[in-house]
Amino acid sequence: MKKFLMIAVPAVVLFFLLDWLYFSAGVLYLPRRGTPDYFARAEGESLYLDRGSGFETFDLKGVNLGLGKPGHYATELAVTKEEYLRWFRQIKDLGANVIRTYTLAGEDFYEALFTFNKDNPDPLYLLHGVWVDDYLINSSYSALDEEFYEPFLQACRKTVDAVHGRCKERSENSVLPRFYRWDISPWVCGYIPGVEWESSLVTYTDQSFPQQRQLDGTYFFTEDASNFEIFLAAAGEETVAYETKKYGAQRLIAFSNWPTTDPLYYPQNLTEFFLKSARVDVEHIRCKEAFGPGQFASYHIYPYYPDYYSFLPYHEENTYLQYLRDINAHHTMPVVISEFGVSSARGMAAREAGLNRNQGGMSETQQGEALVSMYRDIKEAGSAGAIVFTWQDEWFKRTWNTMAYVDLTATPYWSDYQTNEQYFGLLSFDPGEGESICYPDGDKSEWTAEDLVSQQDGVRLSMKYDERYIYFLAEQEGFDLLTRKLYIPIDTTPKSGAAHAANLAVEADRAADFVVELNGPDNSRLWVQEYYDPMEALFYDKTTPWSLFSQEFPAPDTELFVPIRLLLQKDIYYERDSLEDPLFQDDRPISYQAYDEKNPLHYSLMETYEAGRLTYGSGNPNAPDFNSLADFCCGEGFVELRLPWQLLNFADPSRMNIHDDYYQHYGVEYLHIGELYAGAGDGSAPIEMQPLALEPLGRRPDYHERLKKSYYILQSLWA
Repeated sequence: MKKFLMIAVPAVVLFFLLDWLYFSAGVLYLPRRGTPDYFARAEGESLYLDRGSGFETFDLKGVNLGLGKPGHYATELAVTKEEYLRWFRQIKDLGANVIRTYTLAGEDFYEALFTFNKDNPDPLYLLHGVWVDDYLINSSYSALDEEFYEPFLQACRKTVDAVHGRCKERSENSVLPRFYRWDISPWVCGYIPGVEWESSLVTYTDQSFPQQRQLDGTYFFTEDASNFEIFLAAAGEETVAYETKKYGAQRLIAFSNWPTTDPLYYPQNLTEFFLKSARVDVEHIRCKEAFGPGQFASYHIYPYYPDYYSFLPYHEENTYLQYLRDINAHHTMPVVISEFGVSSARGMAAREAGLNRNQGGMSETQQGEALVSMYRDIKEAGSAGAIVFTWQDEWFKRTWNTMAYVDLTATPYWSDYQTNEQYFGLLSFDPGEGESICYPDGDKSEWTAEDLVSQQDGVRLSMKYDERYIYFLAEQEGFDLLTRKLYIPIDTTPKSGAAHAANLAVEADRAADFVVELNGPDNSRLWVQEYYDPMEALFYDKTTPWSLFSQEFPAPDTELFVPIRLLLQKDIYYERDSLEDPLFQDDRPISYQAYDEKNPLHYSLMETYEAGRLTYGSGNPNAPDFNSLADFCCGEGFVELRLPWQLLNFADPSRMNIHDDYYQHYGVEYLHIGELYAGAGDGSAPIEMQPLALEPLGRRPDYHERLKKSYYILQSLWA
C-alpha cells in the first residue's frame, strides 16, 4: 500500500501540475520569439486578408451567430456539432465569408469550425467577441474598478486560449469543466472585445476617477483619451501582448461600439433631452508598429434606433445612410458595421422615420428587402464590411415593450411572435417536428373532426394550438368575408370579462375577455375588454398626460372592448407654454427646427400602435404568395385564423399561465388555467361558447428549422 501511495501521489501531483501549466492563464509558458504571424490587417479604410498568396482586399460579409435554440437558454450551450456544421454550410451558401460570435461558445462550436474549415479552400472566418457580464455593467462599477477590469482581462486571455485550443473553462451547468482542444486560430481574423456599453458605465468611468495617464504600451498608445478609452486600450494591449508572447501570433482588434456611445457631437438641447452624455472614440487609441494587424472601428447600427436620428439636420429621407456617412467620415481606420438587421416578428418596438425598416412588424420578404437596402447603404457610406444580425431566431430573448407581459423564466419553451428580439434570424425555428400543425392558407385539410369545439346556427368552430399560436377554423356554408362579418368571443380569465361587447353590438352566453372581429381583409382585429387591457393597466401614464390613479378604474365587467396596442420606442414630443402648464397647448409633434430653437422640450408621450390588427394572407411557407405575418385566410365557406399566445395575455403557455387581475395585484401576476372558451357567430344572436382543454406545452418544444424568405433575398445579392 505504501509503495502504491509513493507512486500514485506524485503521479496525481504531476498530472495537476501539467494541467495547470498547459491550461494556465499565462503565468508560466515559453515566450515565442521572432515576428508574430498574422493573416488579416487594417490599412487606410480597408481590410486585407492573406489566403496564402499575399494580402488582398477583404470585403467582409458576415453573419452574427448566437448560442440559443428552442428549449434552451444561450448559457446552456446546447447547440450541437452537427447543427453547427449544417449552419456553417448554409452561411457559406448565403455568400458570407465571416461569422461572429459574442462570447465563448460550447466545445462543439470550435470542433465544428475546425472540421468545416480543415482542408477547405474556401473557409469560413471568425471574428471572436469577448463578453462582459450584465451584472458587472449594471452594478455601478467604473470600468477601472478591479472588480470590473480584472474579469474582463481574464475573459480576453481565455478567449485567446480557446482560439488556440488550450483552454479549460469551469462550467456552470456541469461539475466537469469544458475543454477547448481545437486550434481554430488559422481562421480567426480578429477579436471584438466588449458589448453595447451602457452610457452610464462610460460616463461614470470618465467622471468618477481623476483623468488617467495616457497609455504608452508595446502595441497601443493613446492620445487625448478619456478614462474609458484608456480602459479599452489597456484591454487591447493585454490581449495582443498575451497572444504575441504565448502563441507568436496577432489578430485584428476592434472595440465594440454603438450610437448610444458614438463619438459624434450633437446640438446641445438634443444632447440634454436624449441624455446623450457618453462618447467613445477609438481614434484616440493608436497602434504601434509592433502590432501588425492594426484595428478597425466596430459599430452596431440599426435604422430605427436611437430616436434622435429623426431630429438631426439631415435633408434626405434616408437618415440611416446619412448617419453611416457621418460615422465613416469621422474615422481614419476601416469601419465595420458588425450588427445590422430588422426583425420578422409580428410585434414591433420601433419605427424607422423615413423608409419603414422597422424593429419588427415586417414579413420575411420585407426583412430580406430591408437587409439588402441597408447593406447597400453601409457600402455606399464607405464601410469595409457588414455583419447581419443574426443567423438563427432566439426564442429565449426578451424585449423592453413586451417583457412585462411574459414570464421571463420560461421564454425558451415557446415562440413569442409579439417579442421582436426573438425573430432577427435568417433561420426560423417553426413549431412542429416536420411542419406546423396548421397554416392559414385556404386549405383546411389539416383539420379533423376531433378539433371541433362548437356548432351553432350553421357555424362550426374548431381549435388547436402549438408553441406559437392558437388556431381557429370557422366554417359556414356560403361564408364570404367580403360580405359578412364573423365574431369569435374568447374567455380565458374568470376574474373579469363581459357577455356583451357594447361597442361591437355582440353578445355571448358567458363573459368574454376578447372578441375577434373578422370584417373583411383590411379591417379585422382582436379586441380586449378594457379591464383586461395591459396597456391601460400598466402604461396609462406613459401614453396619456394623466396618471391612472387620477382616473376611475374600469369595472371588471365593463362592456367596453378596446383595440390591443403596444408601446413603441419612439416618443411623440410636444411643446407647452410653460413648465407649470400640465396639458398640451400645441398637440403637434416638434420639428427639428422647433427642437433646435426651444430649450428644452417639456413633455413626451410614448407612441403606440395597434398590435391587434389582423393581416390577411397565406401563412404557408410553401405558398408562392406566402406572408409570414398573415393572421387569417379564407377558403370556400371557411376562414382559418391564428393568434399569438401573448396577444391573448398568456405569460407562459408552457405552463398555461395567463395574466391575473392587474388591479388586484398592481401589475402582472400569473394565473393557471386548464381551458378557454370560444364560439363563433355573426352577432345576430347570442354566441354560445364551448371549452377547449389546454394542456401545458411543457419544457421540450417541438420545432423544425426553415430558412426564411429573407435568407434567399440576401443570398441573391451576396452569392
